[in-house]
Amino acid sequence: MARRPFRLGRSLTGLGLFATRPIKKRSRIAEYKGPLLDVKKAEKAERSGNRYLYEVNARWTIDGKARSNIARYFNHSCNPNAESYSVGRRVFVRTLRNIKPGEELTYDYGIDYLRNVIGKSRCKCSRCRKRRARRARELRLVRKRREARAASKRKKARASHGR
Repeated sequence: MARRPFRLGRSLTGLGLFATRPIKKRSRIAEYKGPLLDVKKAEKAERSGNRYLYEVNARWTIDGKARSNIARYFNHSCNPNAESYSVGRRVFVRTLRNIKPGEELTYDYGIDYLRNVIGKSRCKCSRCRKRRARRARELRLVRKRREARAASKRKKARASHGR
């Protein structure tokens, strides 16, 4: 069997997968593995804090908490380079575009996970970090302009009182 085209490594959000060589677009790179749970068992696992549950459909969920499930290390991104897809009750991850060596492999966990688990304001993907930085720059400029206007008004007020 060929060596995996990625490695496990430290990322901004903990552990992540990083390409070790170029990976072609639409390449299947991993399977999300683990025991299949029915709805009741999945809800119980979720209540007990399991964060590696992958809902295949309305009836079945994969419990991917085992460390041997390499696909559990794919991190979320709002601008992913991979996607997950189902074939029956199995879930695979494939690339959406060509991947360069050193690039982190990510897929979109979905809006429910983003809202309820990560929190939109705490997403650490590159798109969200850039969006927050741009917003902070804009707010600093607005604050700076507001302070300059207030200083100008104070200066004019002092000048008119001095007459």
